[in-house]
Amino acid sequence: MGNAVTPVILGLLSIGPRSGYEIKATVDRSTVFFWAASYGQIYPELRRLEDDGLIEGEDASNGARARRVYRLTAAGHRELEAWLHGGDFKMELRDESLLRLFFADALPRDEALRLVEARRRMFEHVLGQLRAIDERPGEDPPFVDLVLRWGLAYTEWETQWCAEQLERLTEGATSA
Repeated sequence: MGNAVTPVILGLLSIGPRSGYEIKATVDRSTVFFWAASYGQIYPELRRLEDDGLIEGEDASNGARARRVYRLTAAGHRELEAWLHGGDFKMELRDESLLRLFFADALPRDEALRLVEARRRMFEHVLGQLRAIDERPGEDPPFVDLVLRWGLAYTEWETQWCAEQLERLTEGATSA
């Protein structure tokens, strides 16, 4: 299916019509925690999907500001369903903080430990964001909520893991 942002666009448009700006705004408060998309990915893909007949755009300019709102076509819905039912999927994890930890032996130990502490603080921050999302009024669709539950559990685990590793690595340094 297209590229990495295609399912995000088709999925969001299956919920309702949106502009490219609204797609990006929705990504930034939802899928960004596990599947990011930039304007540089979204707008070219919107054009391609429209050319392929998977979405339709309509001019919805507001004054001097150009705005195009897209909706999913029947062909686009079939493409989304095919992707949802697909047996193949990629597990892709790009975690720069974890990559830094992998190579942290190149640093003095106290500096390497600060990388673990920074990772812990980052996950505490994300956990706060996810809890705020969870506490907002209203209900999410069941499977959106399911992914939020995963995010909360994973982020809680990651925060605890960092604390445990800091303790383990600090004890290892004092007993050596």
